[in-house]
Amino acid sequence: MTIDTACQPPASNARRTGAPTVASDLRVALTRIARRLRAQRGEVDLAEGQFGVLTTLHKHGAMSPGALADHENVRPPSMTRTVNTLAEHGLVTKLEHPTDKRQVVVELSEAGHAEVRETRRRRDQWLTKRLQELTPEERDTLAAATKLLTRIANA
Repeated sequence: MTIDTACQPPASNARRTGAPTVASDLRVALTRIARRLRAQRGEVDLAEGQFGVLTTLHKHGAMSPGALADHENVRPPSMTRTVNTLAEHGLVTKLEHPTDKRQVVVELSEAGHAEVRETRRRRDQWLTKRLQELTPEERDTLAAATKLLTRIANA
């Protein structure tokens, strides 16, 4: 693996542990990793927002487009377009709402479940390959950092 020295902090004996410095360095690293992970896709070329809808349905099960819009923090008309695109790809199915015949419920199809699994497999494979290039000590450090990052993400 080639190390990009442009993103490395300057060589210095001074510790770079002040919160603003760590925040800046961490933001850059996480953004780059997220971009690289998003590039690892399944069989269908989906926008990240579309894939986000699939993962929400995969995790939480069927829901109305309105509930999906709330969950994904988008406006209902935008979610309607997203759901229609996913349905055209055969990744979701629109079912009649059980109590309100004017509404639909969006459910992940088997192809949608397969797309989520394949995309996650490819992303895990990419990251695993990068982690295998590290020393055991570096992986231990990342394992400890992952707990802290999860705590920050859940705050």
